[in-house]
Amino acid sequence: MNALEIAKKMEADAIAFYREASKKTSHAVGKKMFLSIMEDEKRHLKMIDAIIKDVGISSKDVSPMKKIKTIFEELKHEMGKRIKATTDEMEAFKIAMGMEKEGVEFYRKSASGAKNKKEKALFERLIKEEEQHYAVFANSYFFMSDTGSWFMWEEHGIVDGGTPTA
Repeated sequence: MNALEIAKKMEADAIAFYREASKKTSHAVGKKMFLSIMEDEKRHLKMIDAIIKDVGISSKDVSPMKKIKTIFEELKHEMGKRIKATTDEMEAFKIAMGMEKEGVEFYRKSASGAKNKKEKALFERLIKEEEQHYAVFANSYFFMSDTGSWFMWEEHGIVDGGTPTA
């Protein structure tokens, strides 16, 4: 199995995992986050298929972090409610972080051994997006496990009154 075939399997497995995790997650933020990342993984699968078919890929500017920030904005009113994440939800975040970390490592190795410029560009792009996915999951894990501390570190302006303007 070559790197592209392995990448295709990894992305398909991630889609299935995130779909299932979204079904099991009761917290609105967690559910939407898993669904958003699942859509990214579907797009990754299409990009890999395009390279396999030697069609090339379109270079859309996609930012998983921007999408997650939008989800948090949309559900800000829900975030005020203290909903304790279940052990299963927290475990899903840990698994997701592990999957994304392994994906980054695999794509780094694959980029260094890419057969052509298109493959290398694909793997480099996947590295960046998977790193963002990892950051999203790590931040979400922190939020779900200790919402109070998350707000303290992520929303400094709330605690310190914001930065005064001149």
